[in-house]
Amino acid sequence: MANFSKSNVPQFSVEVYQNAFLPEGGREVNAIVTVTSTGGGTTGGIPLAGSAPVAAYGPGQGPDAAVVLMVDCSGSMDYPPTKMRNARDATAAAIDALREGTRFAVVAGTHVAKDVYPGNGRLAVADQQTKAEAKNALRKLSAGGGTAIGTWLRLADRLLGAAEVDIRHGILLTDGRNEHEAPEDLRAALDSCAGRFTCDARGVGTDWEVKEVTGIAAALLGTADIVADPAGLAADFTRMMENAMGKEVADVALRLWTPVGVEIRFVKQVAPTVADLTGRRTEAGPRAGDYPTGSWGDESRDYHVCVLVPEAGIGQEMLAARVSLILPDPSGAGAPQTLSQGLVRAVWTDDMVASTSINPQVAHYTGQAELAQVIQQGLDARKSGDFDGATAKLGRAVQLASASGNQDTAKLLSKVVDVVDAATGTVRLKAKVAEADEMTLETRSTKTVRVKK
Repeated sequence: MANFSKSNVPQFSVEVYQNAFLPEGGREVNAIVTVTSTGGGTTGGIPLAGSAPVAAYGPGQGPDAAVVLMVDCSGSMDYPPTKMRNARDATAAAIDALREGTRFAVVAGTHVAKDVYPGNGRLAVADQQTKAEAKNALRKLSAGGGTAIGTWLRLADRLLGAAEVDIRHGILLTDGRNEHEAPEDLRAALDSCAGRFTCDARGVGTDWEVKEVTGIAAALLGTADIVADPAGLAADFTRMMENAMGKEVADVALRLWTPVGVEIRFVKQVAPTVADLTGRRTEAGPRAGDYPTGSWGDESRDYHVCVLVPEAGIGQEMLAARVSLILPDPSGAGAPQTLSQGLVRAVWTDDMVASTSINPQVAHYTGQAELAQVIQQGLDARKSGDFDGATAKLGRAVQLASASGNQDTAKLLSKVVDVVDAATGTVRLKAKVAEADEMTLETRSTKTVRVKK
């Protein structure tokens, strides 16, 4: 384990968990890389020991940040009328949670995007007066028009891109499907915005498309969730904003260097959620590539690295990969900072007990990744009418959730299937499932639990 500390950068540490031993001819090396940052006051809502809460920041303290709140104002937000009111109240609650000195703007999203506060392509600086003005502007929002989320994101990108700040973040709320632009237009907007700001996305009610909302969050390294009851929006928006205000450093990359002959199979975030980063690699010099991790406060995340090494004989040992946390120079002129490093090793042995033992962390997260996959496959099968396939996949999900102690996912599954025997994965599909329950399971299927220490 190595770590790095600097006055304006959180302290990062890297720990590598693996079974380095391979049998003769063995090639696949798996490691769980735990990255911990101590800096901003949040750990997904759980403060680390000794960390300062967000509220401990005074006016102007903490990193420079800019936030754009994107509020769906399409016509469907008027059904029922309380939905729009709840959205206004939630956005007001998020504005109240802004740290003083933070730049911010509010965007009303329909088939076009309009910056309703402060307007004219500008960002306001959060203080008592601007927060009051913003909340006054919210009261004038009304529902009408279509939904073209790509236009919202592009406007947020223009507003955030004009700010000289460390942290750029968006919060996006939608209640409907992205029906007024082509899927490729949304994809192009996400590709354009990726790496420029992070974004949390929320779907309110049950008329939105789960894959759209989770896809936005995945592309922009944020969180996705459902708020089935609009009355819960204010509490959710407050938590999101408090988490955003706890971020201390942006654009941290996981750099993987591998020796000649080593192939990378995959790089995945596996906690707190499953996210495949393999296809998001950018080259960073000979045999090195960077994988984006987004913004960090006080928190800990786990990554699964899998590589194929060349075959070697008994007794030989090699460095399979070097994992580094990299922070680019903000000016782009200097060399990036290495915040922390860890090593992944391979050792060939004829000790069968050593070479066949599976590291507990690797085994746990392999199961958690499979859990997310079989939930998605099971729900897709159920929607397509393949009830036997759905029963098999969701039964496997129940088995994995039970074995790993993922109680939250187990509870969500129990609303979609009747569990006969969790240990064997024996289940029956429920005849009637509330749409909100099915969407909640799909939206939260990638949430994982950590290894029991």
